[in-house]
Amino acid sequence: MTSALSGFIRRGAAFLTPTGSSTHLPTDGIFTTAKEGNLFPKVDPAVDGEECDHDCESCTIQYPPKWNIEEDGKVYGLFKPYATHMIVATGKSDWVRDVEDEKGSVMEAVRDCGVKPKNGRLMISASNMPIPSSSTTSDNPTDQPTTVLLLPTFTIIENVTPASVPELINHYVSPSITNTSPLPFPPGPVPPEAEVSAPARDDDSTISLKTQPGGSTSAQLIPQALPDILPTTHPFSTRPCPHSALILLCSQKTRDARCGQSAPLLRREFERHLRPLGLYRDLNDERTNGVGIYFINHVGGHKFAANVIIYRKASMTLEGRPPAGATVQEKEAVEQVDQCIWLARVRPEDCENIVKQTVLKGKLVKPERQLRGGFDRGRGLTSW
Repeated sequence: MTSALSGFIRRGAAFLTPTGSSTHLPTDGIFTTAKEGNLFPKVDPAVDGEECDHDCESCTIQYPPKWNIEEDGKVYGLFKPYATHMIVATGKSDWVRDVEDEKGSVMEAVRDCGVKPKNGRLMISASNMPIPSSSTTSDNPTDQPTTVLLLPTFTIIENVTPASVPELINHYVSPSITNTSPLPFPPGPVPPEAEVSAPARDDDSTISLKTQPGGSTSAQLIPQALPDILPTTHPFSTRPCPHSALILLCSQKTRDARCGQSAPLLRREFERHLRPLGLYRDLNDERTNGVGIYFINHVGGHKFAANVIIYRKASMTLEGRPPAGATVQEKEAVEQVDQCIWLARVRPEDCENIVKQTVLKGKLVKPERQLRGGFDRGRGLTSW
């Protein structure tokens, strides 16, 4: 057996095997802790164009005059490692100080149900994703259904109630792949002499995102249907998230007023740059291959506001393309998270190149000032 083939089998086996819980998440001997500067590539004007590292000159949005954050010191590595991320639809953009104290919520149930994921730490975020319009008439808050988005599988799980959280954890979260589960296929080479292109119209067309030399974007693939793993009589239903990338903005002003101020301003500026590319998706827009922008609760480090988390599917990265004759598991992996990029100290004038370079190509514009960490499953790297 060749070393390449044995390596491929080892990566595939690790993909199918849940990792155990620990303070520092396990990496199955495959993932490497990246030193600062090595986790994601930095833009290069010679490759990405002279404007790739410039602030947006057309930006008119500004933070309040008294805006003040901690500008000194490194931020790399300043967050808790986690295995999976659950984003809960609440229809709100602000919450009580600790979202687990929201009475009758899924967040409270995750904390109090007594069932812990078996594959590592679950990060839970309340979000402004809309709650289902057809809610139960029951007065019991634990009967009220909502929707959650589970990452890194990019799976939407519907009809979740606080009372059903133990089943949700046992049947969906614990068996899930994690942020340190390798993609089940080896990374592929990046072809030279390519360029970035965007759809000419804002419709359901598949996006063509080719790379510039040294870049890392690719054509999008339509999400594969994900089967339920529970009996059909169970209230949960699942479907793949249609977005190719997510931008998460901390908006919780009850924790820090700066988050409540910055999130709406950044969303407007991100939208301004995503719309001409046909990529902007509002909260009710489920056309495929776009970029969703959600408000979420406190993620730590509000003194470094604004905090922005970007999730990119493997379908956006040439290193995440399945080989010819790919299996069903490999095709499904293309619709999972490949990269998570945590940024701090984001300002409105940063948004243009965060869209063009980070969201579309997985590159960093100001890593020394902004990168808090993240992971790259295709390259087997984490910041922890």
